[in-house]
Amino acid sequence: MRRYDYLRDPDAIYRDSFARIRAAVDLSALPPGIDMLAERLIHACGMPEILPDLAFTPDLPAAVRAALDAGRPVLCDAEMVVHGIIRARLPAGQPVLCFLNDPAAREIGRRDGTTRSAAAVELWRPHLQGAVVAIGNAPTALFRLLEILDEADAPRPAAILGFPVGFVGAAESKAALIADAAGIPYATLRGRRGGSAMAAAALNALAGPAGIGGGETA
Repeated sequence: MRRYDYLRDPDAIYRDSFARIRAAVDLSALPPGIDMLAERLIHACGMPEILPDLAFTPDLPAAVRAALDAGRPVLCDAEMVVHGIIRARLPAGQPVLCFLNDPAAREIGRRDGTTRSAAAVELWRPHLQGAVVAIGNAPTALFRLLEILDEADAPRPAAILGFPVGFVGAAESKAALIADAAGIPYATLRGRRGGSAMAAAALNALAGPAGIGGGETA
């Protein structure tokens, strides 16, 4: 039977991965907590070169942690984001919610002539105040969230992790987040790159300290 020579110890893989990231990029100038965020994002995509495109507010780590400690929910645009979040890092065991497959989202999408992802954001409204938002797929979800936040007396999330991906609307929606976040702490990645793994990695980084052995699935 063929056997390849590769590292099998999960703890060693985890340690070596992050050692290589730290050797490849200098994170020392980043604010506390943002350095961990950047490290996890680079780990999720394997591209140290994303660092210059990372945009954030320095108060993001404290805002996310306070919201999670208070038991506020995490709102996701895609099931892939939901499944990438490490529940053991959520300090209050709060719900991680995604309404993409809710029949009501499909009906709203048909009624409003929009994507199901954007329609699902409408179902966030009862949960949105003080929540942590993690968007890792749909630019239309981020655009719709920003439209809702522009409404008078709209509920305001504690933080937005905006990592939609793709060739249509992704860069534009993230530019809109940077321009129009209106005081809400956020992190995003300029340009087309993003994805569910990166959104989940961002939440995992900010939710709590990394645990040995969690690197390959985080």
